[in-house]
Amino acid sequence: MLMSDSVSDQAAGLRRMVNPQPVRVIAVTGGKGGVGKTNVSVNLGVALAESDRRVMILDADLGLANIDVVLGLYPEYDLSHVLRGERDLEEVIVTGPLGIKIVPAASGMQQMATLSRAEHAGLIRAFSDIGNDIDVLIVDTAAGISDTVVSFSCAAQEVIVVVCDEPASITDAYALIKLLNREHGVSRFRVLANMVRSAQEGRELYNTMCRVADRYLDVMLNYVGSIPYDDDLRKAVKGQKSIVQAFPRSRASQAFKNLAKKADNWPVPVGVSGHLQFFVERLIQYSNHNGEMEA
Repeated sequence: MLMSDSVSDQAAGLRRMVNPQPVRVIAVTGGKGGVGKTNVSVNLGVALAESDRRVMILDADLGLANIDVVLGLYPEYDLSHVLRGERDLEEVIVTGPLGIKIVPAASGMQQMATLSRAEHAGLIRAFSDIGNDIDVLIVDTAAGISDTVVSFSCAAQEVIVVVCDEPASITDAYALIKLLNREHGVSRFRVLANMVRSAQEGRELYNTMCRVADRYLDVMLNYVGSIPYDDDLRKAVKGQKSIVQAFPRSRASQAFKNLAKKADNWPVPVGVSGHLQFFVERLIQYSNHNGEMEA
């Protein structure tokens, strides 16, 4: 039985090497802080992992890294050690629930635009080496509309914009969409209403976003649903666990599982390579472009 399982695992590995599946890259952003981006990233990742997807979460919140805190992990190294050539990416990755791979945030990536060619090549190689081992990369961006947030959002295949029922949330989300659209040509966004009191409230938030965007921008906003306000989420966060695992029957857990099912069926955009090293190459390209604009 064990030998059969081993042969099966080897065969699956060989198939991935010969015909690697595209890696779905999803940036979770929102403009404003406090809208729940990190909880969305973590619980979406756990829900996908429960569906047997191999998931990696990249903590791209350089100023306030918290993926590890939310999950009760204590990384010894982060991506800055990879950039400096002190550690391999595999040494930096920490394992979360259900085998999810977590790449801790790196302050060194704030200088992405100033990295040498050798550092760029090393970063691309680091991610390409593990590209066949994951199905989904979720990028948890920082708050605001900094160059780093823009770079990660532009490089991803999908951008989930998280909004909640606050005027500042809607304003900041629109500002981010406007910047990504007008300055970088991003034309499709997926809107997720978070911490809503009802499904109707979530739909109204989306409709508000659409009315403003349709009037001033040439973009397509796709509604991917809502996550209800749930007291169990606070309990899960306090226990440093995802709500999907801590309270699997809660309303919020069911909503995250529904979101995961939708995300699992999103097609890889036409003309965009699904291999992980190309995501890193696009990330570097946009980082350099932002660096030149700033200069």
